[in-house]
Amino acid sequence: MNSPADNEHGCRGFRAMPRRQMLQAGVLGTLGLSMADLFRLQAEAAPSHAKNADRKIEPRAKSVIQINLPGGFPHHESFDPKPEAPVEYRGSFGVVKTRTGEVFSDNLPKLAAIADKISVVRSVVGKIPDHGLATYHLHTGYTPSTVIDYPQMGSVVSHELGPRGELPCYIAIPGKNASGGGTGFLPSSHGPFETGGDPATQKKNFQVRDFSLPSNLSLEQLQRRSAVRSLVDQRIRSLEADPVLLDTMDEFHANAYSLLTSTDAQGAFSFEEETDETFELYGSEVTGDVNGPDGRLHPKGLAERLIIARRLVEAGVRFVTLEYGSWDCHSGVEKACRDQMRPFDYAVAGLVEDLDRRGLLDSTIVWVTTEFGRTPKINKESGRDHWARSYSMMVAGGGFHRGLVHGASDSTGGEPARDAVTLENLIATIYHQLGINPNKELVAFGTRPIEIVRDAEVVQQLIG
Repeated sequence: MNSPADNEHGCRGFRAMPRRQMLQAGVLGTLGLSMADLFRLQAEAAPSHAKNADRKIEPRAKSVIQINLPGGFPHHESFDPKPEAPVEYRGSFGVVKTRTGEVFSDNLPKLAAIADKISVVRSVVGKIPDHGLATYHLHTGYTPSTVIDYPQMGSVVSHELGPRGELPCYIAIPGKNASGGGTGFLPSSHGPFETGGDPATQKKNFQVRDFSLPSNLSLEQLQRRSAVRSLVDQRIRSLEADPVLLDTMDEFHANAYSLLTSTDAQGAFSFEEETDETFELYGSEVTGDVNGPDGRLHPKGLAERLIIARRLVEAGVRFVTLEYGSWDCHSGVEKACRDQMRPFDYAVAGLVEDLDRRGLLDSTIVWVTTEFGRTPKINKESGRDHWARSYSMMVAGGGFHRGLVHGASDSTGGEPARDAVTLENLIATIYHQLGINPNKELVAFGTRPIEIVRDAEVVQQLIG
């Protein structure tokens, strides 16, 4: 997998972005006490789910898979090529005709072949051509403020809808983007479960960090220790300890124990029963054209991340987020694309096709995001710089129109020519499809009402 550090030509602020990959749930000792902590926090926030009882929007989607492309994905070299523009704008790539009669860059033949199953918005309008600030804007719908910290989308989904089963509501593979904010003014229970382990590097040996029994402890031993703990609890109860507190603690540990020993939960985080045909569909062995430091071509690992993401939404997870590549191409945009585009094309097209085959595409939103696009004109270093005024995103499934190209940029890809879509409005539309009113006011600091997305409107043209 590429990381920001892999692109020596990216700007310093992007290369220096920290990543937190610590798990919020795992095994402490032998029983998984930090998982119990997660359940405790979720229980404390449970009344907030009840506040959603007045929700009147009928959900079209149950889950979101967000594929974020950090650094600024170049729209000219992907979803919005400009073949008629001068070479300093159009770049070095050609075009491929989509199944719907549009054109994509010839970097994306697989996505062009399934264009009747996806939608592309070519007129997304951001606000901030700065990596950290724009990443926060993308994940929260708000620009950063010194007064208040806003919650990530996954946290809002967790707060409003709660989990659908044993697994956490919001999962980040392998961890969340540190610049994208956190739970903001919402309880910390709504933060992501971060897998820590990464299917991109571990491949079929992928394992969530601390999500299995220690090698020196069998399930039978764990069960015996759990029985001993029950005897201790009974003794404490006989001492007239607070029964409500004890009952609550028992529930927390029971939930953690259930998750730790659940076959279904463990299976969702594995490649169990996945066929070679599935790995081939996602392009597991597909490489770019640029050799690694060892002089060889290497697969990028996005395929494995997306297969796990699909398994998680199958198991009931509502919001899965992951990242791919390093797109801060101030120099050598052609090289960056030749290195990273082909695995991206195979993996995302494979995910959409796989969800469709399994009957899951209508209930799952596949959302390809980036914090901003790249400048219309190629610079002196054969790269493109930051550009937030018009860029592209892809969305599929979850009640979004199929085969739609919405909006357009001007002849050089610099400004929206028609049907501009603000990032806030696109985020609001994602929320709407999940059955969440984006204009609903949440309460911060106990008294202050704050809209989920301020002054945002659903883009009705995008949805069926």
